[in-house]
Amino acid sequence: MDKINQYIEENKGRFLDELFGLIRIQSISSLSEKRSEMDRAAEYWVKILTVAGVDRTMIFQTPGNPVVFAEKIVDMSKPTLLIYAHMDVMPVDPIEKWKSNPFEPEIRDGRIWARGANDDKGQSFIQAKAFEYLVRTNTLNCNVKFIIEGEEEVGSPNLASFCQEHKELLKTDLILVSDTGMIAHDIPSITVGLRGLAYWQVEVTGPDRDLHSGLFGGAVANPITELCKMIASITDGDNKITVPGFYDDVQDVSASERAMLAKAPFEASNYRASIGVKAVKGESGYSTMERTGIRPAFDVCGIWGGYTGEGAKTVLPSKAFAKISARLVPNQDHHKIAVLFQDYFQSIASDAVIVEVHSLHGGPGYVCPIDLPAYCAAENAFEDVYGCKPVPVRSGGSIPIISAFEEILGAKTILMGFGLESDAIHSPNENFLLENFYNGIRTVIRFYSHFAPSS
Repeated sequence: MDKINQYIEENKGRFLDELFGLIRIQSISSLSEKRSEMDRAAEYWVKILTVAGVDRTMIFQTPGNPVVFAEKIVDMSKPTLLIYAHMDVMPVDPIEKWKSNPFEPEIRDGRIWARGANDDKGQSFIQAKAFEYLVRTNTLNCNVKFIIEGEEEVGSPNLASFCQEHKELLKTDLILVSDTGMIAHDIPSITVGLRGLAYWQVEVTGPDRDLHSGLFGGAVANPITELCKMIASITDGDNKITVPGFYDDVQDVSASERAMLAKAPFEASNYRASIGVKAVKGESGYSTMERTGIRPAFDVCGIWGGYTGEGAKTVLPSKAFAKISARLVPNQDHHKIAVLFQDYFQSIASDAVIVEVHSLHGGPGYVCPIDLPAYCAAENAFEDVYGCKPVPVRSGGSIPIISAFEEILGAKTILMGFGLESDAIHSPNENFLLENFYNGIRTVIRFYSHFAPSS
């Protein structure tokens, strides 16, 4: 650890300079006008990985955004580790909520503040710098491959086919990802489960044009009102999802596993205070942690229609829209859920409106066995750095490609994340604790020692 600490201390400034250069690239995958920024990010990653010590790098074009591949082969008889990360980020809206320029990183209060500071530019740099240390100290004892994509934040629509096409190139024994979180800065955890995702955009149309709300209000169905009624009916009084067949494939988690998950430290009052709510709400019969870890959920991610400008305009709108997501648990098929929701949502519509449902993207959930040797390697690595064993947790988030990796490449994934709830990923003022950034590098370096120890 002394050598690791010395290397980090001597290179802190360079690490941050390089990371900040990546953060300044506005690689927002959901905005078509940022397509050139995705290319810039890919080229930047080639430079970073080349400096870190890979043998070769390649940029692959896909029907969407590029994929960066890099590798260092030390000995074909040794195990191979595939590092997955993503270079795209979420939009920054609402921009007025940011305390500083989201693409001009700042260090305040021991944190990096910027879009992508955590998700996933900061965390992916942990992997790059851990690898760099091992190469430069001649202590790398396994083969390493990198795959860095540009479409994770829009559901990785092209990565599965890329993996299928380049299956031999990506051949690996294990996949390692840093794109998840920890319980607290001093309480490490390993994510052993991810929820899946289904995502739709719905459009509700009433009259063929906006109408005067005085002349037509009360006589013609208002699409916004109808949309709100439909959305409200998707969950019942117990906050269960009412779509027929939605729970058919949901597997109940055993009492023993629920008890294990309950060991994770959780203080309800702190949780409420951290997000500014007076009370929590969710499916009856489950704790807050269970609701986000082992149960599905339904959410409206955005809703709009009619007049939203300054002042008043008495209008009965022609259309209303919403973006809707369902978080799924392992064993739920996101394709099946997409169809179930679409059919049901259209079936409950009033005859006075026309409803269209467009499935945007989705992906399955994932579970990692805690008796996997690679899990034990990660567990030992966290203990080396933090002085205690990490807590296994199931995350409410989704990384759609993880299950596809297992299906296509036949390899399990270990999720070693270093983010915190307070990092505000996907929100204004995203940030990343410097302590976690550096401890992440230390922990990943130690993971290699346990995963592929020197002879």
